[in-house]
Amino acid sequence: MFGLGMQEVLVIALIVLLLFGGKKIPELMRGLGQGVKSFKEGMNEVKKDIDIEQTEEKSQNS
Repeated sequence: MFGLGMQEVLVIALIVLLLFGGKKIPELMRGLGQGVKSFKEGMNEVKKDIDIEQTEEKSQNS
């Protein structure tokens, strides 16, 4: 995972736990999940637009 070993992941998790506390972490993860979902939707929309443009370009060249 990004060249991180298990020890590094545990240290990062411990630091996050200390900074935000146990009650805030689920809220942070929910926000992160919504952000990732939104990003994926945006990427799928861009890919769809590119595919449509390529299809139109091929039909105009034929």
